[in-house]
Amino acid sequence: MPGHVRRGAAPRCRACASRGFTLLELLVVMVIIGLLAGLVAPRYFEQVGKSNVKIARAQIVSLGQALDQYRLDVGTYPTTEEGLDALVNKPQNEPRWSGPYLQKAVPVDPWDRPYQYRSPGDHGDYDLFSLGKDGRGGGTGENVTISSW
Repeated sequence: MPGHVRRGAAPRCRACASRGFTLLELLVVMVIIGLLAGLVAPRYFEQVGKSNVKIARAQIVSLGQALDQYRLDVGTYPTTEEGLDALVNKPQNEPRWSGPYLQKAVPVDPWDRPYQYRSPGDHGDYDLFSLGKDGRGGGTGENVTISSW
């Protein structure tokens, strides 16, 4: 029937249909996003920390292989004074050096600190290690000392 208006039906107008979200709806969405971020972020950063420890272990293995190749060519491991730099730069008075033994410069650990190297070492022919995220010996998690022994 023309002109007949249904009871209880809200009038439809363009302004009403495109009014957007209310402040309360936006706050609820922001709280949900905050809760999700609070749950996910710690797990994500924990995985990043574990990845850095794995990277340090892999780099120590790679440096150990380069040190072994150096020893095969030269007859001894580089001294503590020569350090890991002997893998990329020929030490003075070393005619048997056939390097470089690394394709690039000696890497730093994932926390931007140089790897520690001693030869002779306390735990073998050489000690090669990273002090972890905190830069001190021992520790757990990311702060663990990562070593070649």
